[in-house]
Amino acid sequence: MHVIESARLKPGVDLESISDDKSQHETSARPAVEGTALIFWDPKRPDAKLDAIDTDQITPSADCVSESLEELDRRWKEGAFRYLMPDFRARVHRGENFLIAGDRFAIGSSREMSPAGLKAIGEEAGHELVIVVGNNMGDIFRRNSLNLGLHVIQCPEAVADARDGDRFRFEPESRALTNLTQDKTYDPVPLTEKEDEIRKSGGIFHVGRQEFPAATRRSPEIRWPEEKVAKGLTTTEQIIWAHRVDKSAEVVPGATLRVYADLLPASDGTAPFAIHTFHQITRDKIHPRQAAVASDHFVFTGRDADDKQTEIGRAFARTQSMEKPYFATPGDGIFHFYFPEQGLVLPGQFIPGADSHSRAYGAYGAVGIGVGSTTLGFGWSTGYVFFTMAKARRVVIAGKLQPWVVGKDIVLRLLERWGAKQSQGMSVEFVDVNQQLPIAYRNTIANMMAEAEAQNGIFAPDEVTYAWYREKGLVDLPYPPIRPGVDARYEIDETLDISDVVPMIAKPFSPGNAFPAAEVAKEKLTFDKAYIGSCTNGSYTDLLQAALVIQAGKAKGISRTATDFVIFPGSGGVKAQIETPEPRLGGDSIADVFRSVGGQIRASWCGPCFGQGPDALASGQRAITTFNRNWQNRMGIGGEGYLASPIVVAASALAGYMAPPSELGIDWHPTQFEA
Repeated sequence: MHVIESARLKPGVDLESISDDKSQHETSARPAVEGTALIFWDPKRPDAKLDAIDTDQITPSADCVSESLEELDRRWKEGAFRYLMPDFRARVHRGENFLIAGDRFAIGSSREMSPAGLKAIGEEAGHELVIVVGNNMGDIFRRNSLNLGLHVIQCPEAVADARDGDRFRFEPESRALTNLTQDKTYDPVPLTEKEDEIRKSGGIFHVGRQEFPAATRRSPEIRWPEEKVAKGLTTTEQIIWAHRVDKSAEVVPGATLRVYADLLPASDGTAPFAIHTFHQITRDKIHPRQAAVASDHFVFTGRDADDKQTEIGRAFARTQSMEKPYFATPGDGIFHFYFPEQGLVLPGQFIPGADSHSRAYGAYGAVGIGVGSTTLGFGWSTGYVFFTMAKARRVVIAGKLQPWVVGKDIVLRLLERWGAKQSQGMSVEFVDVNQQLPIAYRNTIANMMAEAEAQNGIFAPDEVTYAWYREKGLVDLPYPPIRPGVDARYEIDETLDISDVVPMIAKPFSPGNAFPAAEVAKEKLTFDKAYIGSCTNGSYTDLLQAALVIQAGKAKGISRTATDFVIFPGSGGVKAQIETPEPRLGGDSIADVFRSVGGQIRASWCGPCFGQGPDALASGQRAITTFNRNWQNRMGIGGEGYLASPIVVAASALAGYMAPPSELGIDWHPTQFEA
């Protein structure tokens, strides 16, 4: 069983040789930055700035590649806004270095390639880039930018006023922003004290070198709050309270704390920059702390550049003596599935992962957050990360599950209800009142808190949680049971009555653009591909429910799927399991049922979800999938993705158009179809 450990020194290194960093970073006032506005206008709303620019649009997935540690950022610069604004790099070079965009800028993936590439584009032309956006910037992008020394400013008033050709000045010391053309000065949304300290110090590399010696000598201490303290804290706050490095630090929204990490996982996509950060901070004097790396993003593309990127993580694992399950080879699984099934994710843990869908760990009673590669590399060096507490939001899931409704339908309905504002960056606590949601459903909901733009989403560990671990033979868990405090404060407290939730389908280009599947069925929307699986819906339970629908469809006389039907298990373990006889399928295996109608079983990996590999969508193609994102160009340049549950995707594959099982005349029977 995985437990948090102290630093492990490399051979020949002793604590005395790790001296305190006495170097002083240059703290003299930095000169003001001046330049011209580069505005992202909304093509659908004249005179409005473009909202919700996601990191897939900033750095398309095919450009998130590094062939070596010596040439990390070349592709990141070349790909910046490749499709959204193809002349971006040229415009910055000619002095348009104040990027202006609307609300919710840089939501989505944890890819630190985005801020690193943008910063490098300015530097190669002798400019400093300043990003000015409205409300609710993507929290991972914001932290990544502070780590790298990229100027990021949230200032809705400045965004609203900005016009093409406006000249701006930014004062790095005070963070004051002035529109010189309009003679207006603005005060941006303030940073926390620690965030400002990181920014002024020159970024995470310098801070890491300063903190590394003391962190190496310090033994991690996890201390849980007494009942009188715990009753005033949410589940997330209790876990953060227990994991504080500074035991006197106050755990309140807006506070930035040092927090010990139980696990610091990366993928082959995010590992290279984390490895670079780790080398820069530690000078290779220790082994990475709490580290885990899964080869799951660029492993089956067939491209030489991607193979070189994956080799960076593989070579690092060899050097650091990382073995399974801490280093997962291609096909072992997507790390949000693989690491929990291997017992590395446990209730009560704090897990910052270099992937936005690390929020999935909330399904297991852990605090999972998405971070960038430099934060991860800092954590590998020190054993902790800087974490700024968000306000809390509670969602009480009440009522009774309706026929054909699963976790995907619940989260799509929630995202649809939250609308454009989504979670407002809050920490979301789910309460499953009737304890009727299995771990597979909770995984989907917590995972897609990335799309909800939440800091994290968590189900406090309950009997459903502990039963799942008992089935795996894990009974002596390291942390005590926790539950939300009776006096915990929530900025927003809401109830979702799932008695009213029906099977849903989300249309492009937002997971929140969701509609009842029965209504969508009236449109007879056809598609080219039906995909089931991924880190969101790739569990045995997910695939079994889809197979049960396929089997019921065959009983109705439908012998083949209408289009390509492809399955991506969440892990290699699940892939092996679906080849074994399943009593609920009359002894057939799930894989056999899928193949009997033309289904194809692929290796476990992330590629098709973000437009990589042979199953990526081509321009003009449409897919109905169980993936988590359907943003523009996400599944392939020019492709369209629709999101639904495994049940709805399976029914659609048989129908030939998007539809729930009822469209096929399949009647619901709880004993036959319930999880």
